[in-house]
Amino acid sequence: MKHRDELEAILRAAPSLMAVMETAATLELPDWLIFSGAIYQRVLNHLTGRDPDHGIKDYDLAYFDPDTSWDAEDAVIARVAAAFQPPVREMVEVRNQARVHLWFEAKFGESYAPLSSSAQALTRFASPLNAVAARLEADGAMTIVAPFGLGDLFSLTYRENPNRRVSGFARTAEAARSRWPELTIIPQA
Repeated sequence: MKHRDELEAILRAAPSLMAVMETAATLELPDWLIFSGAIYQRVLNHLTGRDPDHGIKDYDLAYFDPDTSWDAEDAVIARVAAAFQPPVREMVEVRNQARVHLWFEAKFGESYAPLSSSAQALTRFASPLNAVAARLEADGAMTIVAPFGLGDLFSLTYRENPNRRVSGFARTAEAARSRWPELTIIPQA
């Protein structure tokens, strides 16, 4: 994957992200990944000369457990919260990707078929630029997941997901451009 090593170097150079990933690795959650802004925003910051934590609001910690009960997810949320100290504790948002289809339509107004893994969630993100995740393995190796590759991210190109039309694309694109005006936005067709 082109840019894979560069992405890993950028992520490893962000102490706050690495602290979250190191702690997450100790929790041994099934099929866990850190994704969304915690990953792609660090690359945008690196490429545009900003502080690595510019714009970082949270750390999306995804995992996949076939037990879709609220009680099971709530127990994981409590366990993860106990592993972090404030203010990071409040920034780590944990979600079982096996449950997303249960609440997505009510929150975002569009249907969402069940997922089969945490990585599959990336295929449904608004833009390939957003669809990047990482996990720190027990041996210290870093797993990178980017179903659309890393080309859009490293070329600062925000375009719609080629496999799924997202109703909020224009809103997410403009929100991204407000923080990184260097982005090229390719409008929806």
